[in-house]
Amino acid sequence: MIAAPTPRPDEGVVSFNVNTACNYRCSYCTQRFKEDRGRWAKDTPRFLAAFGRLRDASGRWEVKLSGGEPFVHPTLLELVRGLADLGHRISIVTNFSSKLERIVAFLDAAQGRVGIFSASLHLEYVDDEAALAAFIDKARATQQGMGERHVDPSLPRPSFCVTAVATRPLLPRLPALRERFEAKGLVFKVQPEKQDRDVIAYTPEEEAALLALGGHNLTQQIVHRYRGLPCWAGARYFILDDEGMAYRCYPARRYRLERMGNFLDETFRLEDGPKPCLYATCNCTVPIGRRMMPQKEPSLEVHDLP
Repeated sequence: MIAAPTPRPDEGVVSFNVNTACNYRCSYCTQRFKEDRGRWAKDTPRFLAAFGRLRDASGRWEVKLSGGEPFVHPTLLELVRGLADLGHRISIVTNFSSKLERIVAFLDAAQGRVGIFSASLHLEYVDDEAALAAFIDKARATQQGMGERHVDPSLPRPSFCVTAVATRPLLPRLPALRERFEAKGLVFKVQPEKQDRDVIAYTPEEEAALLALGGHNLTQQIVHRYRGLPCWAGARYFILDDEGMAYRCYPARRYRLERMGNFLDETFRLEDGPKPCLYATCNCTVPIGRRMMPQKEPSLEVHDLP
């Protein structure tokens, strides 16, 4: 029996990797082997024009900025201000190394249209008690600033979260870290470590510890398996890289499949509706968290892709 698709999401989501540049070099980074760690989306006016066409064609989208590290992008504030002017919402994934003044400038540029602010905790850089306390203080100030700038009741309220990669050395520390962040009113999420983009082979005890922390981004799962189920990715979700190439989802980008054309020109096309997932595992929780596919484990006998 083929599962029925979920209802059409009112708001689409774009995961826009605005650059490959990053000021960190974490040992567990999934991008650490990229040949070019210095690229960024250089033609901001062309990208904004394309996001204007997207708004005209299919309404408001949530544009989820990531990298690399988006706060090192030289025209980040111009991009954010332009997206807000177009009526889109802006989310961001950052290593949270920027000074608070730069973060406040981002919030001001977003004009009350922030969606999700995700601050990654990298203990290879936040490496002592003073640095961790400063991280928490900055997180609380950012969360407060988001709430103060939210003036449009027609928009969903913004949310702030802290994430940490559950490396084996870090895993025993995560429960205490979560307790400390939650005591300050901050949502804390864990993400499984990946090598070659696949989740590492955790032991059963380590898996139990991860699930006790809510699993990958509080989804109550560690590895997501949706192959064969109808998903709105490609119609109400897509990946956009710094050169303008669009893919249906992160696994599609990994295997260089299901290209949607170049977002910056007339070759870009959205799908009309949901299509079956082609991949054994889904390594991004954006479409999962937005209920873009049925929330149950599918059969793994539909396609031959990894």
